[in-house]
Amino acid sequence: MDFQGIHDRLQAIQAPGLQGADEPREPDPENKKDKGRFGDPFVLVDAKLLPAFLQVCRDDERLNMDLVADFTATDPAKDDENLWINVQLLSIGQKHRLAIKCMIPKANAVMPTSVPVHRSCQWHEREAAEMYGITFEGHPDPRHILLPDDWVGFPMRKDYEFPEEYHGISCK
Repeated sequence: MDFQGIHDRLQAIQAPGLQGADEPREPDPENKKDKGRFGDPFVLVDAKLLPAFLQVCRDDERLNMDLVADFTATDPAKDDENLWINVQLLSIGQKHRLAIKCMIPKANAVMPTSVPVHRSCQWHEREAAEMYGITFEGHPDPRHILLPDDWVGFPMRKDYEFPEEYHGISCK
């Protein structure tokens, strides 16, 4: 199934949280500031409903998205008010894939965990929590995996200022 077929199916089954879709497009030749959009087509999903959306994608027999290939976050810009959650789903049996994006505000980066739907999200969410400051409510094991427990700040955010030193050790 191609992207349009997947999007049509998601609309037909009224997938929870589905807010729209975005596909690549060429730049507008009349607007010099418009660079177009490249990359994969994706669906935009409400972050609070992401676990329910993932469950529908997994359990619908025509979609059968049984593998979370990637689950990460990105910070588009220092002055942007939102973070992006990026998820890549695969269907091994159906041989199709789906890119999903969710926006969450930097000021209140809280969303429910997706671990009950896909256990593989556990490590991905822990990394996103540490690096971007996202709280995944209901996560079964929110311990740090990359940084010390007393690390201050979220290193992958564009507004992060790297410390001069950590416990007397120079960080330069």
